Amino acid sequence: MFERGLLNLANWSGNVILPTLAGLLLAGAIVRFSRSQPASHLATAAFAALMCSGLLRALESFAQSAAPDDPDRYWLALLALVNWAGNVMLPLYGTLQVAAMALYFGGVLERTTVGDAWVRNLLSAMMCFSLSGLLRLAEFWIQNGTAGVR
Repeated sequence: MFERGLLNLANWSGNVILPTLAGLLLAGAIVRFSRSQPASHLATAAFAALMCSGLLRALESFAQSAAPDDPDRYWLALLALVNWAGNVMLPLYGTLQVAAMALYFGGVLERTTVGDAWVRNLLSAMMCFSLSGLLRLAEFWIQNGTAGVR
């Protein structure tokens, strides 16, 4: 019963409270930015709230991926974590790096940094997409290991 209450608390805070708080923090950051005041701390707090929400939701799904008495529970949770990182986070970060590369290459962000940062963004995006592909390939090989690779 206590375990179910903790699960409901994590579900409520991860699905309701933290995204709502992130929206309010982003709204405050926009208002401060429009008044030419520093707003980076509010934006950072909003992204941290969204990140905590995502982590709570991920932990909730990892914990429910196997029965409590299943001996492979930790392996399945680790596999789900690698799957999430490889299939969700790395392509998303790679896409952000492509967007940053385009902005730097176009000269939009030229006055904020010194040097050619678009090359670093391009390499970061390539590494993210490559690692994501390799993780997907390894996952395919693990799932089809008994049948062999065709």
